[in-house]
Amino acid sequence: MEHILGGFAFALTPANLLFSILGCLTGILFGALPGISSAMGVVLLLPFTYGMNGITAIILLVSNFCGSTMGGSITSILFATPGTPEAVMTVLDGHPMHKQGKGGKALGLAVSASVIGGLFSTILMLFLCLPLSKVALKFGPAEYVALALLGLAAITGLGHGSMVKTLISCMMGLALATFGTDEITGITRFHFNSTTFMNGIHFIPVMIGAFALSEVFMQGMTEIKKSDLSVYKKIKVEFMSKAEFWKYKWLILKSAIIGMFIGVLPGTGGTIASVLAYSEAVRSSKYPEKFGTGLPDGVIAPETANNASTGGAMVPTLTLGIPGSGTTAVILGAFIMHGMRPGPLLFITQPTLLYAVFISMIIANILLFFGGIYGVKSFAQVSRLPYYVQGPMILLLCFVGSYALSNDIGAVWVMLTAGVAGFFMKKYGFSVAGMVLGLVLGTMLEENIRKTLIITGGEWGGLFFRPIAGPIFLLCLFAIAWPMIKKMLEKRKAAKAATTGSTGN
Repeated sequence: MEHILGGFAFALTPANLLFSILGCLTGILFGALPGISSAMGVVLLLPFTYGMNGITAIILLVSNFCGSTMGGSITSILFATPGTPEAVMTVLDGHPMHKQGKGGKALGLAVSASVIGGLFSTILMLFLCLPLSKVALKFGPAEYVALALLGLAAITGLGHGSMVKTLISCMMGLALATFGTDEITGITRFHFNSTTFMNGIHFIPVMIGAFALSEVFMQGMTEIKKSDLSVYKKIKVEFMSKAEFWKYKWLILKSAIIGMFIGVLPGTGGTIASVLAYSEAVRSSKYPEKFGTGLPDGVIAPETANNASTGGAMVPTLTLGIPGSGTTAVILGAFIMHGMRPGPLLFITQPTLLYAVFISMIIANILLFFGGIYGVKSFAQVSRLPYYVQGPMILLLCFVGSYALSNDIGAVWVMLTAGVAGFFMKKYGFSVAGMVLGLVLGTMLEENIRKTLIITGGEWGGLFFRPIAGPIFLLCLFAIAWPMIKKMLEKRKAAKAATTGSTGN
């Protein structure tokens, strides 16, 4: 308690509080701009911390981390353009809500869920960071394979048409993940003499093109009447009410736990957390067929999880010196730059610093609610414009976001190709989300399967028969089989009802 109180004293000084506010606001802005991920946002702020006190610099960066994770949901909902990779699942139900005239509600739920998820994980991390870091060390390649497959099992809930088309979409994403340099052997594959493909196909340009650009194409192919634009005219941001909180309390709790735990695992991050939380929301829902059509559950689950992962991702960074995500890798570099070395000795040498970081994240998440109100309202004003004005603006964001990722014109061509592919996939009933999901998880899946086989000498049993990986694989099988089992049960119930009805007559 002495160190926790010392952490509060550090975090609540006027200077640190000011930089926490500044970090939140810049984070929301960076997160809402496609192509500027949370990691890139922290990198952009890093040069401004050179002359700062070490703790103040870290507080600025972690506050920016929290703000950018939430900010990505804004453009996801309004323009179907994920501002950050963590917001990719928010598009699936957030943008349909906006098109139905419920954009204000979707934005309010996103902000509320983000704040709740962030507070939940950071408060718990104050007391559980050391034991959770020990659990994270037990995860090897086999466990990461199981997690990737569990994420891919989400495709059973993402397809609202043909399951075959959904599986084909997922396989397309997995195939795209094989482009570039092999991480195990260093051999380049499927590069076609292009420097862009030698580095692999990054999923951000694909995500921007498949979701946002294809939507512009879809709107361009549809005759837009003036009456159709009324849905964009007025947006009143509606935050989660007390009744809604109690209605979705179990969904919020599950998503927060998933996000926090996935964040603790080194090398995963908010994108994987949001995918798994969305998958679990679909699996456990009484109405899974409604996901992807504008369901509040589909906004709450990923936004709670991706923000809960921020607190979790700081655990291995601070306690083990191992980055929990790409963003925390940059923050780890900032620690070292300012003469601080995260790791097991941090509990002994600088315990107050450890708690000051978590407490500043708690403060950042509280500030995020108020910053989110003004940030969301500002961006919501853009959606009052007619679509023939919005469309070119979205196109500009698509081009800038793709190019800003690596300053490579090749990424823009990837985005354009993904936009055309996404247009035809939507038109003919294939799953855009399944393709992006396959690309996101494909590299993680391939690398860890091969690492496991190297460790076990080619024995596949070492992949499946492990204390932690085994139960996760069983959960994967259940997630895949459950929709089919449920349909069979519903058919039997309907047949039984029909038989009972005819007997009664």
